[in-house]
Amino acid sequence: MSEVNESDRFECVIVNVIDTLMWKGVTVEEVESGGRVYFGKVKPDGFDYVPGDTLYIGMKRLSCDVEDMEMSMEVSLYDADDRRLDWTFL
Repeated sequence: MSEVNESDRFECVIVNVIDTLMWKGVTVEEVESGGRVYFGKVKPDGFDYVPGDTLYIGMKRLSCDVEDMEMSMEVSLYDADDRRLDWTFL
């Protein structure tokens, strides 16, 4: 397996979009691995995506190692223009 760089983007398909009062909850599935990630605070302004549309994720390994936290990376959701829509920890 090759090393993942912060600038790498991985193609994902939108599986589900949840409309809340202030945000959109978006679940995407990475095309090659089938792994899913949920992003809970995507701003609704300009978000015109539906299930089946393509978005991208990027990953950044966390540099701090906190004993009580099992998170090892920050995963960000991007559109085709490389605009960051939301992020989460894994």
